[in-house]
Order: sequence, then structure tokens, then C-alpha cells
Amino acid sequence: MAGGVAEVTGVGLHSGQTCRVVLHRAEGPLRFRRGRAEVTATVANVAATDRAVTLAGGGARVSLVEHLLAALRLGGFFAGVVVEASAEELPILDGSAAPWLEPVAALGPPPPVPPPLTPTAPVEVGRGGGVARAEPGPERLEVAIDFPHPAIGAQRWSGGPEDYPSLAPARTFGFLRDAEALRARGLALGASLEHAIVYDDDGPLRPLRSPDEPVRHKALDAIGDLALLGRPLRAHVTISRGSHALHHALMAALLSAEDPSRAGDREVRS
Repeated sequence: MAGGVAEVTGVGLHSGQTCRVVLHRAEGPLRFRRGRAEVTATVANVAATDRAVTLAGGGARVSLVEHLLAALRLGGFFAGVVVEASAEELPILDGSAAPWLEPVAALGPPPPVPPPLTPTAPVEVGRGGGVARAEPGPERLEVAIDFPHPAIGAQRWSGGPEDYPSLAPARTFGFLRDAEALRARGLALGASLEHAIVYDDDGPLRPLRSPDEPVRHKALDAIGDLALLGRPLRAHVTISRGSHALHHALMAALLSAEDPSRAGDREVRS
């Protein structure tokens, strides 16, 4: 690694393809580059939210961006970085944001943080049985999950920006019983025990990093997704049964409330 540039290589969770990622300091918004095409990391460029966040625009398409976005958010980067990717799907690495922290730190000090989005009234949305709400107040995130699995069940995490770094090591998780169906859909082709927590009917096949690692990863996903606002969100955010689609709907509603002319921005329901 050199100052202002960092490189990471790994396998895509769903595609199984190797992807080389190079992070560069650059003026302007946070953006992803594929060849000569670039797509800005913004809510309007979210093209899909099924199992991962996919950005598309300007002739570029890149998926599984949420863990890197979370690491950039933790590093204070809301702009000033170009992420060059050799494949459409970023590497899953160990399934968390932790492996991205060192490359982000190698970029040097972040540019000044932009003024936050500050809602003046509560905003609430629902998707797929989940509910997300943002209320005026100091920045705080509360996330709750409830899985019908004896080793997960109901879990809750709550914290402010000072607590967000503790979420970085939390890994994505899935269920062994779903593996065959996912592969039949062309998904999880690169999945292994090195890249995720895998649960069989009794429990995780490898030790957890914390007893509440599943809800911590859901909170980490929310931080990465909300980074697509391009600025901090000064609000008390509560998320129950969260998903990328739910987080996207909340961001779209917040932007619409801030500027009603944006109410026509596309919604992604996948």
C-alpha cells in the first residue's frame, strides 16, 4: 500500500469470481469505476437490493458494496475516493467490514465531513415485514432481528457513532439449508465457511465473534447502506427486521421529505 492508494483482492460471494479492488484518493463524490465507466455511490444509483446492494449508472455496475461503504463511513469518507473494481462483484473477504479498514486507513485523512441530513419530522417505512423509522434527534442506531432459529432468535443492538467501529468484525450469515436453493439461482457460488457464518439446524458451524454477531452484522449493513446518503444522518434510526430494500426505502423517504421534488426517484423493490 502507498499513501492515498490501497489494493484488495478476493472472491465474490455470489459470483465466485476473483475481484481486484484499488482505492484511490480523488476529488469529487465517492464512486466506483469499472474500466472507463463510473457510477456514483448514491441512493439514486441503487439498481438492486436482493442479497446485496448493486449500484448501476454511467455504464458501470458493481455489487456487494455495503461492507466497503461501511468501512469508508467508519473512516470518515463520504467523498474523495474512487473504488476501481476488476469484476462486477466486490470480494466478500471474511464477510465483515474489518478487512476493509486497513485499506481505508491507508488512504490518509478523510476530507471534511459534509453537513448532515437532519430530518425535522419522523419518517417511517415498511418493506417485507420490516419497519424502519428515523426521528429527529442525536445520531443513534437501534437494530432488532428475530429469526426462528434456536441459535439466533430475537437480538437487539443499539449505539451511536462512537460505537459503530465495534460492528466492523461482524460477519454476514446464512443457513446451510438454503445453500442448494441459492446455488440453483446462481447465488452463493463463492460462499464458504471462510466468508460467512453458516448455521445448520443446531447452530453456527464455526465460533461466533460475539454472541449477538447476527444483529451486529445487520447494524453494519445499515451503516453501509445509509452511507449512500453521501453525508451523516443526524437522527434516531430504529430498524426492525431490516434488509437492504428496507434501508433503501428509508433513504428514499428521507430525501423526499427533505426535497419533495425527489419523490419521483425510483424505488428498488428487489
